[in-house]
Amino acid sequence: MCPADDTPDGPLTSAQIAERAGVSVTTVSKVLNGRADVAPETRALIEGVIHRHGHLRQKRRAAAPAALLELVFRQMRDTYAIEIIKGVQRVAREHRLAVVLSELQGQDTPGRGWVEEVLARRPTGVISVFAGLTDAQSGQLRSRGIPFVLVDPGGEPAHASPSVGAGNWGGGLAATRHLLELGHRRIAVITGPESSLASRARLDGHRAAMDAAGVPMDPALVRVGDFQTMGGLTRTRELLALPDPPTAVFVCNDAQALGVYRAAAEAGLRIPDDLSVVGFDDLPPARWTIPPLTTVRQPLTEMAATAAAMVVTLAGGEPLRQTRVELATELVVRDSTAPPRRG
Repeated sequence: MCPADDTPDGPLTSAQIAERAGVSVTTVSKVLNGRADVAPETRALIEGVIHRHGHLRQKRRAAAPAALLELVFRQMRDTYAIEIIKGVQRVAREHRLAVVLSELQGQDTPGRGWVEEVLARRPTGVISVFAGLTDAQSGQLRSRGIPFVLVDPGGEPAHASPSVGAGNWGGGLAATRHLLELGHRRIAVITGPESSLASRARLDGHRAAMDAAGVPMDPALVRVGDFQTMGGLTRTRELLALPDPPTAVFVCNDAQALGVYRAAAEAGLRIPDDLSVVGFDDLPPARWTIPPLTTVRQPLTEMAATAAAMVVTLAGGEPLRQTRVELATELVVRDSTAPPRRG
């Protein structure tokens, strides 16, 4: 058990951390360097001390960071990931940095092994896409002077971690207003996971548009999705099987919109004659669907470039002008929306 917290405020040296944790300086060094040969309980104790106080690294032993940007995805979703990579690489080239990619296989936070690998590589900084870091992981990176920025975080960033996102609420509002202005009243919405901050904001924007128009929301028309094409297919089949099916669907990402197209075709419906569809993302395939998809554009490449620039700024020892950046979304009207059929 760690002794009473009676040290002065401010970061501690490795020796002070070792004294407070009741371990050797060598053990502290192993934890700081991401070594795996430390008992989990001991590691947690040392990381707790570092998280509370920080680590004062002696200048004579400080090593220059590697010329790398670490880009980690919760899940690499086809063209979504490509747009993010393009933005990060744009900034990386400007600063002569390489980009290292990793994927969490759908996990919300990286595992211990990932953190150890990052600490061993000592990158210039870390950019995490649609995945957060635990308090302990954030503390580990901060203690080693490795800045990190979150892109499109799935939940609320811990301890005001720097982050870049899009105007999700405004996008949901614009998508639904467009359908209402066309005359639709039976408007369904297929969300993303309930745990997703972006998905909740898009649904809230949809609700705000319906409320402002005085159109009651039918709970049967709200379906929780998973941001996957198959999820969009399954949820749309359910919606079209209702006694009073929707005339329009707002889908909270483009991947699910592809599933809506498939379900409509199965049911013998034509888009937009029988069913209007609005997506969210404006990934490149949206303009090549038949008909081309009306969708909300979120500037993924710019979001990623902004996050990379923030990391470079922090790595240079400069403060950020703002820790939360939100870029505007824009409704792109194509051919998948039209007024509902009369009668």
